[in-house]
Amino acid sequence: MLDSSARDNRLRRYWDRQAGSYDRQMAYVERRFFADTREWVCGQAIGTVLEVAVGTGLNLHHYPRDVELTGVEWSPSMLEVARRRAAEIGRDVDLQQGDARSLRFPDGHFDTVVCTFSLCAIEDDRGTLTEMARVLRPGGLLLLADHVASSAWPVRALQRLVDTITVPMFGERYSRRPFPMVLAMGFAIERHERFKLGLIERLAARKPGDPDAVPRPIQP
Repeated sequence: MLDSSARDNRLRRYWDRQAGSYDRQMAYVERRFFADTREWVCGQAIGTVLEVAVGTGLNLHHYPRDVELTGVEWSPSMLEVARRRAAEIGRDVDLQQGDARSLRFPDGHFDTVVCTFSLCAIEDDRGTLTEMARVLRPGGLLLLADHVASSAWPVRALQRLVDTITVPMFGERYSRRPFPMVLAMGFAIERHERFKLGLIERLAARKPGDPDAVPRPIQP
């Protein structure tokens, strides 16, 4: 069995290899399953925004222009694609290499934290959600979307079977569901949608804290 560092290195190399073809691979899935999810998630972002696991930057052009955007990505090759995309669309964004399980930001640093279609492939989803909550200010907004365990039991059974192949190969999990963990952390769900037999779930949740808190102004 691989130790955690060896497994991390192997999975990082896997995602590096996917960087050049990732957008093409995702195109059909985007049309068939995700609908307007990227717009739905990113359109709600306000203030100082962190996107965790920014990947190749597929979300970048969906954010409002007035947000101050930071993106973190594990794979250097994915991050390079995201940087090219940001330059092409004229998006000002601080793109950094980093580990979602150990974010290099102070507590309460961001007004909004975003993660789309990535928790499924992060080894420690609970630890990653804890880190997202830590760097989010009290009263801040957590925006998540992912493919999750289906609401139909026959599909869930198939997903668990698929996990036995995809998890050891490239860390992808189809039977996860972040929603219960977000509730258990005390977040207040403000918007929540689930569709395609419950396979796709998206939510906007408010971190416990001052209900009258407002986003910090963006520095010019």
